[in-house]
Amino acid sequence: MIDVNELRKGVTFEQDGNLFKVTDYHHNKPGRGSATIRIKARNLRTGANIEKTFNSGDRVQDIRLDYHNVQFLYSDGEFYHFMDNETFEQPAIDAKMLKDIVGYLVEGLDVKITFYEGEPLDIELPTSVDLKVVEAATAVRGDTATGVTKKVKCETGLEVQVPNFVEAGNVIRVDTRTGAYLTRA
Repeated sequence: MIDVNELRKGVTFEQDGNLFKVTDYHHNKPGRGSATIRIKARNLRTGANIEKTFNSGDRVQDIRLDYHNVQFLYSDGEFYHFMDNETFEQPAIDAKMLKDIVGYLVEGLDVKITFYEGEPLDIELPTSVDLKVVEAATAVRGDTATGVTKKVKCETGLEVQVPNFVEAGNVIRVDTRTGAYLTRA
């Protein structure tokens, strides 16, 4: 058991049979009375985001997580298949669990998977990924004075706002935290 004052962004805990990962943390100490800890957390099994408020001194169950470096192999539509870099096991993760990060997964990408008692819970992507542009609108000649951007479609289906000079066939680097264009690779 850990005290709720030890909860910080990224800490995982168990409560009422559910596993939560803290995404935001605020400690509020009013002039009188005890402090309250307000967190935003994501349920690792369902993906639902919740807000919880704890009183100072409350306790939650901490859990032990295992981390494995894996490489993305392929997707069969329903599951995404990875290969452990050390044991060569091939865990498959349900597409519903990956929701937002599917657009960044390209074959051969190294990621870190978090396991709890053999169950995959979370995937940590690198900070940037190189993606090939497959669809881009043509740039309008002379429209470059104001830093005009356009939307392009990448090989994974991800749509990214890029500068006008990016064309189909280019490889671009995208920030996985924000989804923003960084540079041409």
